[in-house]
Parts: sequence; C-alpha cells; structure tokens
Amino acid sequence: MKKTLALVCVTAPAAAIAGTQYHEVPVMDVEPIMASVEVVEPEERCWYEDVRQRPRDAASSATAPLVGALIGGAVGNAVGHNKRNKQIGAVVGAVLGGSIGHDIARREQARSGSVSKARVVTQEVCKTYDRRRTEQRVTGYLVTYRYAGETYRARTDRRPGETIRVRVRVTPA
Repeated sequence: MKKTLALVCVTAPAAAIAGTQYHEVPVMDVEPIMASVEVVEPEERCWYEDVRQRPRDAASSATAPLVGALIGGAVGNAVGHNKRNKQIGAVVGAVLGGSIGHDIARREQARSGSVSKARVVTQEVCKTYDRRRTEQRVTGYLVTYRYAGETYRARTDRRPGETIRVRVRVTPA
C-alpha cells in the first residue's frame, strides 16, 4: 500500500498536489491604460554654405627645391678637385640649391599674388538633430472579468479576447 501511494504522488501533476487550477472566464470590460511617452527621432537638416578654399601653394610643391638641389649638387661636384672635395661640394651645393629653389618659388608666388587669392566654393553641410515629441501610447489594459459569481479586475500587457485565463489556488484555511 505504501508503494502505491508513493507511485501516485510521483506521477500526479504538481498543480494537482498544490491545489492550483486554471479556468477560462468571461471578460466583462477592457479599458486601455494610456501613458505619455517621449519619442526621439533623428532628423537630418542640410543647407549650403560658402567656404573659402586656398589654392595649393607653389611653395608647398617640392619641384623648385628638388631642381635647386640637383643644380646645386652638380655645381658643387664640378667645383671640387679630388673625390672627397667633390662629395662635400655636392652635398653642400644640394642643400644650398634646395633652399634657394624654395625661396625663389615663394618670392614668385608672392609677386604673382596667388597667396592671397582664395576660391569660394559652395558646399552642402548636413547635421543630425534629435526631434522630440510626446505621444499617447497604450501601456496595458485594465480587464474586468467574472469568476464564481464575483467581479475582479486585473492589469494585463495584452488585450484579451472574449475570455481570460485565470489561475485558482485552493489552500486549506
């Protein structure tokens, strides 16, 4: 007899042992619960602006210093009498020639007035802003239902249909 009782307890569902039952009961009324919610939406705004762009400087070009260095190196090499003097003359001539070429390019640029000439270009500029607004949203439902001749109310996340499932727990008093 003890074996049979133990077997019944093991195989019986936990809900039956705890006295919990579920029932579908009729819904009497459903009221949406509303709340104000702030909604943030990104909004891109674009406009056109005039932007000053300086032309590329001739002084920033490497051509004039390189040509000056080559010419200076050749002249320095030609001036020297022996191998060591020719090497030193070439190095010194290249450095001086590069510097002179750079200075000549800067003076030419200043003389032609290209340093102060800036080009105006119209370009599109865009920025993203957060657009905020408040709207009313349903955050849940207040459901009125009947069970065993009594009327009850409960809050639910979803709108129920014509019936709602309720859990009934029976415990000794």
